[in-house]
Amino acid sequence: MNIVILSRNENLYSTKRLIEEGENRGHDIEIVDPLKCDIIIEKEKPTIYYQDRYLDYVDAIIPRIGASVTFFGCAVVRQFEMMNVFTIATSDAIIRSRDKLRSFQRLSKAGIGMPKTVFTNYSRDVEEVIAHVGGTPVIIKLLEGTQGLGVVLAETKNAAESVLEAFNGLQARALVQEYIAEANGADIRALVVDGQVVGAMKRQGKEGEFRSNLHRGGHAEIVKLNEAELKVAMNASRALKLPVCGVDMLQSSRGPLLLEVNSTPGLEGIERATHRNIARAIITFIERNRK
Repeated sequence: MNIVILSRNENLYSTKRLIEEGENRGHDIEIVDPLKCDIIIEKEKPTIYYQDRYLDYVDAIIPRIGASVTFFGCAVVRQFEMMNVFTIATSDAIIRSRDKLRSFQRLSKAGIGMPKTVFTNYSRDVEEVIAHVGGTPVIIKLLEGTQGLGVVLAETKNAAESVLEAFNGLQARALVQEYIAEANGADIRALVVDGQVVGAMKRQGKEGEFRSNLHRGGHAEIVKLNEAELKVAMNASRALKLPVCGVDMLQSSRGPLLLEVNSTPGLEGIERATHRNIARAIITFIERNRK
């Protein structure tokens, strides 16, 4: 097969591993920078022009699109879809997952547990918003933050008010979320491929840090999920129509609570923590599902 990885950096660990496993299984793998694609819209003949050629020979794509290029990146994915090219993540599913409010609404309707979350367009009602999530401390998240950026722990009402006012002044939309103290700065990342969990790790934030992101100095170790955690991961994948995704959860006194679903999860942390070949699982998923 001719498989295109939509990535702006071929030297990233995840991209290199997908190239390696794809070539090991006899496929032709090509890296395409989505921002350098020309989308050509024509009656009954949608095409993509990249550098010096038309990409009309592609069998499948693997989107590795950063949050900062979501709009145009998803337009490229959508164009490939119009060309009947198989993708491990559709443009609509990526857009849904990048909008935290939209994804929480869908996940809530699907009956998936999550920390109590409030979104308001009126930032002056801070006291009322805090009361809705059970009082301080609270977590305040930008709707489009990634890798722990745009996530703040506000331990008092005054701190929460200051953060919300700052975000509001920047015209940045934010969610206020219940703080799960018993998680102790740790979360679980489950990697789902073809609707099944193929690996899971527990990420622990560095001392004094409530965020567990590995990019922020946290560390990870392999973890075995219980039945409830497996169910949350697979149901979240199904609810957002993302057969390949990373599902982040907190362990709480009332069971696993979903934090986020990542449509382009990194492979480095989870492959090293679990010693599982996640990249190969993604390639074999494409082989099984390409029409």
